[in-house]
Amino acid sequence: MRIAVVDYDRCQPKKCSLECYNYCPRVRMGDEIFSFDRAGKPIISEELCIGCGICYHKCPFKAIHIIGLPHEIEEEIVHKYCEGGFRLYRLPQTLEKRVIGLLGANGTGKSTVLNILSGLLTPNFGITDREVTREEVVEKHLGVQLRQYFSDLYSGKIKVVVKPQYVDDIPQVFSGKVRDLLKRVADDERIEEVCRELEMIEILDRDIPTLSGGELQKVAVAAALLKEGDMVLFDEPSSYLDIRARLLVARVINREAEKRRMAVVEHDLAILDFLSEIIYVLYGVPGAYGVVSVPKSTSKAINEFLEGYLAEDNIRIRSKSIKFTLHPPHKAESRVAQAEFPPFTKTYENFSFSSSGGVLYQGEVVGVVGPNGIGKTTFFRVLSGEIEADSPIDMNLTISYKPQYLDQEYPETVEEFVKERLEEDELEDSFVQNEIFHPLKIKDLYSSEVRNLSGGELQKLHIAVALAKEADLYLLDEPTAYLDADLRMYVARVIKRMMDKRGKPAMVIDHDVYFIDLASDRLLVFTGTPGVEGRSVGPLDLKEGMNLFLKDLGITFRRDYQTHRPRINKPGSNLDREQKRKGEYYYAS
Repeated sequence: MRIAVVDYDRCQPKKCSLECYNYCPRVRMGDEIFSFDRAGKPIISEELCIGCGICYHKCPFKAIHIIGLPHEIEEEIVHKYCEGGFRLYRLPQTLEKRVIGLLGANGTGKSTVLNILSGLLTPNFGITDREVTREEVVEKHLGVQLRQYFSDLYSGKIKVVVKPQYVDDIPQVFSGKVRDLLKRVADDERIEEVCRELEMIEILDRDIPTLSGGELQKVAVAAALLKEGDMVLFDEPSSYLDIRARLLVARVINREAEKRRMAVVEHDLAILDFLSEIIYVLYGVPGAYGVVSVPKSTSKAINEFLEGYLAEDNIRIRSKSIKFTLHPPHKAESRVAQAEFPPFTKTYENFSFSSSGGVLYQGEVVGVVGPNGIGKTTFFRVLSGEIEADSPIDMNLTISYKPQYLDQEYPETVEEFVKERLEEDELEDSFVQNEIFHPLKIKDLYSSEVRNLSGGELQKLHIAVALAKEADLYLLDEPTAYLDADLRMYVARVIKRMMDKRGKPAMVIDHDVYFIDLASDRLLVFTGTPGVEGRSVGPLDLKEGMNLFLKDLGITFRRDYQTHRPRINKPGSNLDREQKRKGEYYYAS
C-alpha cells in the first residue's frame, strides 16, 4: 500500500517550476498520474505512483510525501482530509472513570482524534468524493464500544467538553472578568470550589486580557471542568504552567475522572505519567499520516516511547532510544571557569528580585528552575541587556538569548529571517547544519513566512538561530513551549552537544522535569514568594539543586526500574513519605 500526500500549506505552485510533475517518470511515459486543483496544486494518483520518490526530492518546498504502508492497515483508515491530504488510522477507545492519554509527535493526528471524539469532525473513512453521514459512522465497524459511543454522541445522549490547545486566543473572544466568564457555565459555589483547588481565587476579579499565559491556562482548565458534560478532552493542559501548577491541574483532572470520562493530550511525560491510566501512542509521518497504537499501560507506553519501539505494533518510531541516568553526574575533578554573572537586584513597583551571582564552567548547561512569577525571566533579561538592573552591571560577554515570548510579526520568510541574524560562517558550520538545522527541519520552512508559522515551528526557528550564533553565553527561556515530547528530548540533547563542542556555558529555564534532567549539569534554583520577591540560589550540583527545588514544592520523584526516568510519587504514599524523611526528593538511593 502506497500513499501520496501533498502538504497544501507548503505547496506553492506559483513559486516553482512544477518539478514534481516535470521530473516524474510516469508523466514522461504519458501516464496521467497528476491532476491539479483550482489553485494549481497537484493531486497524485496513488494507484499509478511507482514510489520512486523523485517528486519528494525535487519539490523545493518539501511539500510531498510518498510513503509505503502495510496493506493490513488500509481497512483501518478513520479519516482523510482530502485527496492527497493527511489521513488517520484507528481511534482510541474512551473509558469510564479513567483518564486516557494521547502521546505522539505534532502533526500525527492527536487534534484530529479530539475533534472526532468531540463531534466537531465527522470521520469519512477515506471517502472524499461525498459527505459521510453520522448514521454511516455509527454503522461502520469501529468496534462495539466506539459504535455505542458515536451513537450516544450523535443522538445527544452524551455531551463532550473540549479544553482548547491555544489559550492565548481567549482574550480575543472575551474581555470581561474571569468570574464573569466562568459564571456562564457554573454557579458561584462551584466556581469557588474548583478555583480554590487550582489556586486561582486571586484572579477571579481580574480582567481576562491582563492575565499571563499560565493564568489563562488555569482559566481554560477551570472552564472545562465546570461545564456539564459526560466527557472532557484536554489539549495540552500544562502549557505555560510551572510544575506545581501542573500537578494541581493533574490532581483535579484525576478527581473529576471518577465522575466522567477524560482524555488528555500532553507532551510533559512526567505529568502524563501522573495523569493517565491508559495511553495510546500516535506514530507516523507528521503532516502525512498518523496511526493510533493499541492501548498500553501508562508505564509501558512511556517506556516504549522512550525506547523508540512499540512492541505490540511492531514498529520503530525512533532510531535511537532516550536514556536517563539513575544517579546525578559526578563532579569533574578540574573544571575551567568560562563566565561569571554578578550579584544584582531588580526592583519593580510590586516585585523585587536579587541574584547572588555565580560562576559558569566550560561546556556546561545550567538548568534554571522555580515557580512562575519568581524572577527567572527577569534574571535572563538583565543578563542579556534587555532591561537594566537597579545598578549597572558589566557582563563583558557576547550573549545569545532566546526569549520566552516570541514575536511572530515579521514580514520576511524564514530563510530571510535566518540569514539576517546569522553570519555566513555560522550558517555554514557543518555541526550547525547536521545537528540543528537538518534534524529540526528548518530548511523545510525556508519558503514560509515567519508570521504564518505554527507555535512549534516558531519555537524551533528561534532555538536554531540562538544555538547557531557564536557567543560566550547562551540563554534559552522555556525552549520546550509548543514542542512535542520527541522534540523536547532531542533539543535537550543538542543543547548539551552544542555546549560541549563549543566549550561555552548555557543557562536554560524550563518546567519540564524530563527536559531539565536530560539537559542540565547543574541547577540554579529560584525561591521566594511568587509575585512578591524572588532570589537565585546556586548554581548547585544536580542532587542538591533538585532536593532544594522539590522540597519547596513538597514533591518527590522515584526512578523507573527499566528506563531510570523520573516518576512523580503519589503525595502521601509510603515511598513519598520515606523519601521526604531521608531528604531524597529526586535521586533516591
